[in-house]
Amino acid sequence: MQVDGFMISDDKTKLQPDVIHHFLRNSYWAKDIPLEVVKRSIENSVCFGVYSGNKQVGFARVVSDLATFAYLADVFILEEYRGKGLSKRLMEYIMEYPQLQGLRRWMLATRDAHGLYVQYDFKPLAIPDRWMEKQVEDIYQKKI
Repeated sequence: MQVDGFMISDDKTKLQPDVIHHFLRNSYWAKDIPLEVVKRSIENSVCFGVYSGNKQVGFARVVSDLATFAYLADVFILEEYRGKGLSKRLMEYIMEYPQLQGLRRWMLATRDAHGLYVQYDFKPLAIPDRWMEKQVEDIYQKKI
């Protein structure tokens, strides 16, 4: 899909793991994530890249059974490409992606992008007392 000189694609062979890793290892949600973990997450997810020519400038991945559930993760646009509507185009592409239609539930976690996701019908948990989580803080800083 071409958008204002940018391309959005689900072709994993176009992904640039080094670009993705560099962004994620400096993010608040995946601080210091190892490259091997990023590569494994790409292998086991439905992935989307945003490109300016041959340069990857954005990314998102969806963890899903492709039948009932999807978890949207690792969404980003590189800082120098923000303000061009690319995150909205990326979200539209993901939400219209044929293999992700008819799902019962989508989830995501964000600290600062609620305004983006609400445009695609994401809302705070309706019944939060039904949900539980297991979160391992600073997992990538620990020696396992």
